[in-house]
Amino acid sequence: MKRRPLLHHRVLGPVDAPLLVLGPSLGTSTTAWDPHVAVLAESHRVLCYDLPGHGGSPSDLVRDHKPGRTTVGDLAHMVLDLVAHHGRDRFHYAGISLGGGVGVHLALHQPDHIASLALVCSSAYFGPPQFWQERAALVRREGTGALLEAMPGRWFADPGTAATSLGKTFLQDLATADPIGYAACCDALAAYDVRRDLRRITAPTLVLGGSQDTATPLPHAWELAEGISGAKSVTVGTGHLAVEEPQAVGAALLAHLRMAGGAEDADRSS
Repeated sequence: MKRRPLLHHRVLGPVDAPLLVLGPSLGTSTTAWDPHVAVLAESHRVLCYDLPGHGGSPSDLVRDHKPGRTTVGDLAHMVLDLVAHHGRDRFHYAGISLGGGVGVHLALHQPDHIASLALVCSSAYFGPPQFWQERAALVRREGTGALLEAMPGRWFADPGTAATSLGKTFLQDLATADPIGYAACCDALAAYDVRRDLRRITAPTLVLGGSQDTATPLPHAWELAEGISGAKSVTVGTGHLAVEEPQAVGAALLAHLRMAGGAEDADRSS
């Protein structure tokens, strides 16, 4: 049997360390985690992946390209395939925006795999389906270039960040994203609503909100933190991609991972 293709990804950090999977935001690639990955890879085996049609991941990973057919669950299964390919079963997960939604799905439907969960500038509901359906239609019609002008104001606390080296990299990721895969991810966002399911999440959870995030403003983070039992909430002065305060974001993630790892060790020894 022919093996199903995998999401494009990169892996770094000690081979025998606990696995940490990092999920990107819509329109970005593994570079979304570049401001944070070095410090995380000191203590964890870090796996960053590209969504279908983004970075090095082909849109063909999406089984059905018809509008409305792709779900966050489909993306989550791709992540599980990737983890299994690397011989792992249980892992920590952190995701930005849509990447966080993938983590929520995994925590809800594959809880035995998730050692801990970190949701960065994410949401239980990314807005009315019509918004994402219209964006998907626009991209299918005109390509992702049609989004470039508006994106700095959605992604960054200071739109001027778009002129920096990192900002240019993010916008280049968007410009080169395959419209088929990007639109499929929009379809996944349109169908995503886990507001009534949050109470079922049992993984130790960090919710990190950006005080200057206009795409998923702080009430989105508060809803996640209030809905997930025992979740810790942290607010950092960032925009949607959480790039403005890398030290604060990294410190919050490391503290969460240490706590979750310690709790898991205690459970195994009890």
